Amino acid sequence: MHGEYKELGQKMVIVDLDVIDDRIKNLKISGDFFIEPDSALWRITEAIEGLPAETNSAGIQEAVQGAVLPTDNLFGMTPLGVATAVRRALGKALDWSDIDFEVLHTPVIHPVLNMTMDETLPEAVAAGEHKPFMRIWEWDRPLVVMGSYQSYSNEINQEGVDKWGITVGRRITGGGTMFMEPGNCVTYSLVVPTALVDGMSFQQSYPFLDAWAMEALSRVGVNAKYVPLNDISSDKGKIGGAAQKHFASGYMVHHVTMSYDIDADKMLDVLNTGDATKKNRGHRSANKRIDPMKSQTGMARADIIEVFKQTFIDRYGATEGEITERDLQIAKERYETKFSTEEWIKRLP
Repeated sequence: MHGEYKELGQKMVIVDLDVIDDRIKNLKISGDFFIEPDSALWRITEAIEGLPAETNSAGIQEAVQGAVLPTDNLFGMTPLGVATAVRRALGKALDWSDIDFEVLHTPVIHPVLNMTMDETLPEAVAAGEHKPFMRIWEWDRPLVVMGSYQSYSNEINQEGVDKWGITVGRRITGGGTMFMEPGNCVTYSLVVPTALVDGMSFQQSYPFLDAWAMEALSRVGVNAKYVPLNDISSDKGKIGGAAQKHFASGYMVHHVTMSYDIDADKMLDVLNTGDATKKNRGHRSANKRIDPMKSQTGMARADIIEVFKQTFIDRYGATEGEITERDLQIAKERYETKFSTEEWIKRLP
């Protein structure tokens, strides 16, 4: 049984093992990492040898940490890297190459339906009605979308919302408020098995899941990086942010909104900037911090989206899929019963 894992910023860890009587046996750890002294590698190997094959990532990491002495030097190898390679060898953790992906491009729809599909489409994937996917959003009207745990009155300036006729919604993920206008953002959602991020913290999983997007941004001439926890920034300023939610089904949604262009004055008109403290919060100064992709690339939004789609296809062998009428109908029903209701939108007044 064979598993490999290259943690971001680290070296490749390769594991070969057998499972005998439900325990890890004949373990061999190799790779292009550096470790001193040699005996540290043998101690790590011995600490994992004999563990139950069902040991989770945290348990394997604990065994590795217990085998490492303060005088040992590990470069390019971490307990997480070893644990993930072991779990992949055991078939408990997945690699991107283990997943048959599709790329979806949503038709132009009500923006809250897009948020609704971040709940309904993972259900379809879990039921075998869709492959895991990367989905590009399109929408027909401006939207202010709050994080799941934000207060409506703290975030939304109702006078500005009424003035501009802005739709207000609440998504299922945490994070901050976003102002999204048609044609002014690039938003995508990933739905993947949670086994893809097995053993990773939330902070570790964000850049891991968006490594392909960093490549896409590089292809369009934007030098981007992650700023913990969930911001994506370039040399010239913030581009956007990410959020995610794990479901009991064993799948998760991870979505990202990046600014293509921005009407900063309108944005600040509809967000609540009622006192000095609030003005210092992230989105309050967004008109100074955000540097959209349009100004950095000079490319049309549609062309940037095509680069994103092609990058995902090239990297993970994805195929083109489609949003079906059934997908839309299920989303509309959920929209009517949940996402459009005052009970949901103002669940934290």
